[in-house]
Amino acid sequence: MISALDALARLREGNKRFATEDQTRAPIKRSDLVAGQDPIAIILGCSDSRVPAEIVFDQGLGDLFVIRVAGNIVAASQVGSVEFAAARFSTRLVVVLGHTHCGAIEATIEELQRPTVNQSRNLRSIVDRVAPSVETLLAADLKLDQTAIVRHAVRANVRASANHLRHGSEILEQLIQNEGLLVVGAEYSLETGIVDFFDHMPLAK
Repeated sequence: MISALDALARLREGNKRFATEDQTRAPIKRSDLVAGQDPIAIILGCSDSRVPAEIVFDQGLGDLFVIRVAGNIVAASQVGSVEFAAARFSTRLVVVLGHTHCGAIEATIEELQRPTVNQSRNLRSIVDRVAPSVETLLAADLKLDQTAIVRHAVRANVRASANHLRHGSEILEQLIQNEGLLVVGAEYSLETGIVDFFDHMPLAK
């Protein structure tokens, strides 16, 4: 089992390779993974086609347990998926990965400002989970700057999802308290390719 801090270091190193276009991760044969998997990190990320976690972190087949959903929101199925991987594979790092120019964030802002008539209840379920991270920003002076709202809302939404995982599951709470599980929040920049780990990061030694 790899520790949360060691896994975090590997992700940072891999992202640095990706951002500098120096990917060196050796491929793993599919046959090596038939018997099981041992992912170093669980990634709860957005479904956006521009943010594939394995590529962004320059990791190979079997290295990451990835859960993708628009807006990197947390619902029961996402919590259950994280619980499964953390308990079954002893994976000790969870990363909630948002990204710049997130369409789900932008759609939520638009919906709150100009509500849609007869919106799909399924789309509404995503908007409803992102909305709390946006509403306070719309009420502040940032409402005059759409770009700033999106930028701040992306990070607020990541923090909300990460906090939900830390405090919305007895299994994860116990793993955090007793087994070294770490849940952090991060933002991927579409412009630079760099992942900024900004939420709940452990203090450097």
